[in-house]
Amino acid sequence: MLFDHPSFAAPDLRERAARLLIASAPMTQLTLADAMIIVDSMEPVFVTIGTVVMEEGETEDTGYMALVLEGELRAESGNGIVGEKMVISMIGPGSLLGDMGAIDGSPRSATCTALTDVKLAILSSAMLLALIDSHPAVAARLLLAICTGMSTRLRENNRRLLALSNVSRAVQKELDATHAVNRRLLGA
Repeated sequence: MLFDHPSFAAPDLRERAARLLIASAPMTQLTLADAMIIVDSMEPVFVTIGTVVMEEGETEDTGYMALVLEGELRAESGNGIVGEKMVISMIGPGSLLGDMGAIDGSPRSATCTALTDVKLAILSSAMLLALIDSHPAVAARLLLAICTGMSTRLRENNRRLLALSNVSRAVQKELDATHAVNRRLLGA
């Protein structure tokens, strides 16, 4: 069982993990019993501060996701300039990370680094498939929770892209105006 591990000895951690899972997507209507089934399929991982949990572009061992039980992580992505990363989000208890990899096994889309000591509950793709076979209704609600999280992130990224596009257009207008002034000055 997941929470028999010494690093996860707190007696209420199993139930708290289930409640965090429920809270991650309340519209999915996961019951406490459903969430306990999922939590019991997970493996514990204790991560120390500074550890890179997932690395952007990583192609091996991507078939899992993690529920953050305790601690905080930073998700960041490269912007094409060597050595420069952009912080995408801060990830805390109740958050799922690596969910896209658990679904499609594709390379990791961001680097997640532990900002504190972190307790995670890991659900592998294989365990997700086993849940689909053994508890299809519970697995369906979990998949709905995962999709809800992805949809939320997609909408937020669309909002950010629109804001960036608006800033880019404003900068271009300023540059065009500056070029027009320079052309007039050089022509005079």
